[in-house]
Amino acid sequence: METSHAQITGLLLAGGRGMRMGGVDKGLQLLHGEPLAAHVLKRLAPQTGALLISANRHPDTYAALGAPFGATVVADTLPGFPGPLAGLLAGLRAAGTTYVLSAPCDSPWLPADLAARLALAMDSAQADIATVTTVDGEGQKSLHPVFALLRTTLADDLAAFLDAGERKVRAWYARHRAVEVVFGDERAFYNINSLQELADLERD
Repeated sequence: METSHAQITGLLLAGGRGMRMGGVDKGLQLLHGEPLAAHVLKRLAPQTGALLISANRHPDTYAALGAPFGATVVADTLPGFPGPLAGLLAGLRAAGTTYVLSAPCDSPWLPADLAARLALAMDSAQADIATVTTVDGEGQKSLHPVFALLRTTLADDLAAFLDAGERKVRAWYARHRAVEVVFGDERAFYNINSLQELADLERD
């Protein structure tokens, strides 16, 4: 049975420290006059029903960014910026849908068919998690684990994993039936890690 948009909550992950950008709030940095987070929200919104923004700083700013899309801001329940899994947990707990589609705030070109392709693969494999792999021209494979479709029923297991002090996304995925979906366009999953990269893209 085809998964509908209404069954999926989009989750923008913007709760990190932005250490590789000098500690700035990465999702609020401008690209072509708009915050990176706004670029991602525009691409997520048509693919999902409800929208959530995982943010641990500047909640009012993110709320204003998300307002046109009806997005709600959620913060980590764990202290100390413990990483993307904490943001995922907040999203899984807050979502009122069967699935959550997560994407990082620094990847402004995510594909318009991300949800559809991950949902199809998840259904075909009877999996609990579907995530993204790209393959470059030389056949080199790269996994992009924070682009993922997850069942919200995984929340309790993720909470236990984090409570045990674990933080690695791939290690948690390995506990579950996960499927990797190959996308051909590497640029669609490009994440901006430095202010210099952002400045270079601004000139493109």
